[in-house]
Amino acid sequence: HARRTEMKTLLTLIVFVALSVKAADKPNVLWVIAEDMNDWMGCYGHAQIKTPHFDAMAADGVRFTRFYVTAPVCSSSRSGLILGAMQTTYGVHNHRSSRSRKKPSDDQQTPIHLPPGVKPVTRLLQDAGYNTCIQGKTDFNFVVDKKDLSNVKDWIQTPADKPWFAQIQLKGGKGGNRVLKNKKVISPDRIKVPPYYPDHPVFRSMLAGHYACVAGTDQSVGEVLADLRQRGQLENTIVFFLSDHGMPGGLRHKQFCYEGGIRVPLIIRWPKNFPMTKKGLVRNDLVSGADLAVTTLALAGVEIPDFMEGRDLFAKDFEPRDHVISARDRCDFTIDRIRAVVTKRYKYVRNFMPDRPWLQPQYRDDHPTMKTWKQLHADGKLSPAAAIFVGDHRPVEEFYDLEGDPHEIRNLAKDPAHAAEVKRHRKLLEDWIKRTDDKGQYPESTETLAYLIRGHGDKCVNPEYKPVREAMHLSEQGNRDGSQPKQKPLK
Repeated sequence: HARRTEMKTLLTLIVFVALSVKAADKPNVLWVIAEDMNDWMGCYGHAQIKTPHFDAMAADGVRFTRFYVTAPVCSSSRSGLILGAMQTTYGVHNHRSSRSRKKPSDDQQTPIHLPPGVKPVTRLLQDAGYNTCIQGKTDFNFVVDKKDLSNVKDWIQTPADKPWFAQIQLKGGKGGNRVLKNKKVISPDRIKVPPYYPDHPVFRSMLAGHYACVAGTDQSVGEVLADLRQRGQLENTIVFFLSDHGMPGGLRHKQFCYEGGIRVPLIIRWPKNFPMTKKGLVRNDLVSGADLAVTTLALAGVEIPDFMEGRDLFAKDFEPRDHVISARDRCDFTIDRIRAVVTKRYKYVRNFMPDRPWLQPQYRDDHPTMKTWKQLHADGKLSPAAAIFVGDHRPVEEFYDLEGDPHEIRNLAKDPAHAAEVKRHRKLLEDWIKRTDDKGQYPESTETLAYLIRGHGDKCVNPEYKPVREAMHLSEQGNRDGSQPKQKPLK
């Protein structure tokens, strides 16, 4: 009996030690997310500026050349990232949904709750013994308990007894250049203006400014890596660098499903002794923003839940995607619905609201680029490629050969030579909409539209707002004069 007791104690100690070693061996994972930034880095073939820290990260890990976020705007993209699924699957696709105003007495937008069992990756990691911390944007289109996102306050000072996951934010295209203290990175005269933009000083300045933002972000990434090194955590931390979507200043990038809006940098740096894959690897397969949460869980040794739609990028049985999908829906007050299917060579874009122009009211309206673009159009000075995007209507379908037309300016949707490929891509989208029950096909609630009208006023010009605005007016009129409104007031 005494011998059996000793054996049980010894086995218990062995199991305890084994589990402790396994927990200690679990890597930390850091997501560094830059806002609104394209992949204009040296390691991505942009020799105009120097990006030593991005280049070093790529040399120490893997660089993905075809990483597509699930949406070209921040809250929708970030919702997809943290859930490991398309934002359209769970109804969190409309930009800045499920928000409330600052004062509790103000009108509240209809909150969006995730279905039972659907959790952010941070909660799943906490359940597996990780500390988690999100510093910066918690910009998600659903109701979430802050404790499910962060159970420690400072990612760099987390307790040493547990592995940690953190997501931090850099300014990227929204001000990464400030790190450089106004140092000029590239002269606007050296900029090669893409054909979809006017070759004008305002656009050259905007593009040069984005290069400066990339250079400044590179410097910030270097500081993050230096902090990890100083604290002795660099070589047990897997560092992901990515952007939530493309640059903010010009049309065709942020808020649109062209390459400049949804194809962004993704670099994963391995610790020196991490036995995952060879370093300096370049992968050209199609990768979705939904893949990052799944990959992170796999690296942490956590079981992947069924609700996630992403893939583990380093699984032994990994199968490359034959296509990825990105989706744009309402952005701020501008109602739209665009879907994009990207395959190895082609891109199919479906405009579900083709009666609306590319330049319908949006946050850029007061930017110098938009004012210049419209003025050049009025003066008849736009090139044919740039003039496309000031039309009153959009085609229902767009189809581009990304190999022969990387700027996506020659729409081949009606070209007989590409009819079979257009049909194939159309079916890929239709099947995906049915399979996932794409929630973008359903209209937003009256309550949400009323909330937007109260917040944005006359900027809400889409036809969906008209009946809601009329109902609001009748309701308010009835309240003022004591009479009963002709229609039921909004709840």
